[in-house]
Amino acid sequence: MRCPFCQHESSKVVDTSHDSQGNIRRRRECLSCEQRFSSYERPILATPLIVKQDGARVAFNREKLMRGISISCAKRPVSAANIERLVGQVENELQKMGKSEVSSRVVGDKVMDGLKELDQVAYMRYAIVYLGLDDLHALRAEIDRLLE
Repeated sequence: MRCPFCQHESSKVVDTSHDSQGNIRRRRECLSCEQRFSSYERPILATPLIVKQDGARVAFNREKLMRGISISCAKRPVSAANIERLVGQVENELQKMGKSEVSSRVVGDKVMDGLKELDQVAYMRYAIVYLGLDDLHALRAEIDRLLE
């Protein structure tokens, strides 16, 4: 593992921990500059292609999904760890489906379900874009549905 501080190619593992999703966190120390840093390992499973509404097929992009969720959670009491967990859950569910292609609607619905439990304001922000709520009546109908 290359050191992010001095770019030296050797480091030693100081500590290893596992999370509930099977990921491994390793605490490392550079053998050259002695700085400490963390690395994460997670199994690489094939993620399906995402079929957009216009029929285009694109590779699943974890960072793009994280960015979209982060924007909807901006200035809300949602931690980065919770956002990361939600993205991981969506990615794991897609991989477990075992399909080579999945509609973008499936991804959006899974994000909506996760955000509904995480933060209702973030859910509404995401819903405005995802569901195309372009007037107050549509927005109110979604809020009423959320409150039920």
